[in-house]
Amino acid sequence: MEIKCEDVKHLADLSNFSLPDKEIVALQNDLQDIIKYISQLDELDTKNVEPTYQVFEMENVWREDEILPQEADREALLALTKEEKDHQIKVPKVL
Repeated sequence: MEIKCEDVKHLADLSNFSLPDKEIVALQNDLQDIIKYISQLDELDTKNVEPTYQVFEMENVWREDEILPQEADREALLALTKEEKDHQIKVPKVL
């Protein structure tokens, strides 16, 4: 697979990068070398190799979803806030 200057420019546009022409040529060569290196994997015979989906023998640990009693009540927590409105904590606008 050959990487063209247009391909690098397209990738730069998608990534919102501005690249000078000399960097485009250098990046083109680097990408070409990377693809050439990775394409060596195509030469491997994997006909009798089972795919590896999970390298560690892990499994999900599940627990019951139960509601536990809390020490603080709503009024005690609202008393700790700087400002409240309609029984809710008032915070500064983010946007």
